[in-house]
Amino acid sequence: MNETLDEILEYIEREDAKFIRLAFRDAFGVQKNISIMPSEIGKAFEDGIPINPHGIVGFEGCKGANLYLKPDASTLSVLPWRPDSGRVIRMFCDVCTADGEPFVADTRTILKNAVKKAKQAGIQFHFSSEAEFYLFKKDDDGNITKQPYDDAGYMDIAPADKGENIRREICLTIEKMGLIPERSHHESGPGQNEIDFHYGKPVKAADQMTTFKMVVSTVADRNGLYADFSPVPLEDKPGNGYHINIFADSNDGTDVSDYIAAGIIEKISDMTLFLNPSDSSYTRFGTGTAPDRINWSGADETGLIYISKIKGQPFIELRSPDALSNPYLAYALLIHAALYGIENKLSLPKEMDPDGIFLPTSRKEASKVAAGSDFINSILPKELVDSYIR
Repeated sequence: MNETLDEILEYIEREDAKFIRLAFRDAFGVQKNISIMPSEIGKAFEDGIPINPHGIVGFEGCKGANLYLKPDASTLSVLPWRPDSGRVIRMFCDVCTADGEPFVADTRTILKNAVKKAKQAGIQFHFSSEAEFYLFKKDDDGNITKQPYDDAGYMDIAPADKGENIRREICLTIEKMGLIPERSHHESGPGQNEIDFHYGKPVKAADQMTTFKMVVSTVADRNGLYADFSPVPLEDKPGNGYHINIFADSNDGTDVSDYIAAGIIEKISDMTLFLNPSDSSYTRFGTGTAPDRINWSGADETGLIYISKIKGQPFIELRSPDALSNPYLAYALLIHAALYGIENKLSLPKEMDPDGIFLPTSRKEASKVAAGSDFINSILPKELVDSYIR
């Protein structure tokens, strides 16, 4: 720890950093942070920085007066849009109790526990994502409007595509922060964009998604725009999806992709509340290419699950989630569902079965399924489940 602390102090001095943001997230994945001065960094690593949990959604069940943020040194990054002099750096944190134990409702901890279970089963997971968002103009007073930044369509180019430079700035910014963007393009809706980035281990991939949303929102705001990740920003226009790609390696070299897909299919209704947490999430289902049935395909990318290969590596694309979901929870639940499929050697149902059942059609229905799910209640603490059901 001393070596790590010495390295961080050296980095802080080299970068002339004056503020350190300790970032964490609430039950819904909304990023929160507290800023400390460099003189407090030793205390942060040793004892944690105290926060009042009772104002944080999902943390209300904490019995103590404080929870403590302990930074993860591997996530250290400069915020590129802050001044070069007196720079601001950011680290993601784990949330701990006063005795130093992980807080059970911290979704980063829940994901870490899922990764441990997978490791014990001899499975290593990686995730990548494809996230869509709209860019809307602001009025002269800086208020958000519903006027799209452009009227371009799928994969159009400039000058019709006005988001080209915004996407470029986003990609260059997240690259500076350690992410690896792969593809970016205009999507089907007016002012709608998509940026995909490289796969990573589950916790890193969730950290990346959190960083990505922050960068998109910040870059949009700096350009006088508003970035909207909600499932259906404009009525009668394409919705925003958050497609999650799942890669898995087993220690014995077995291809477990079909088992994983079968496990997710069996548990998808139980998980849907957490993958689609808003009322508008269910308005998106069944519109455009957004799925509304529980099915899969090896050739058609309009189903709930698409199973394919990249350079011989099997992967599974889940297409129902939206970006209002908490990536830490989403990845944790998907890992548990995947392990369920592997442990029970589940078989896939008929491909693109026209008689396949529907996903929950409303948040109310999804809440009822989650509340009664032994699968969900064996993984998530009651206070976190209650936060979603409320």
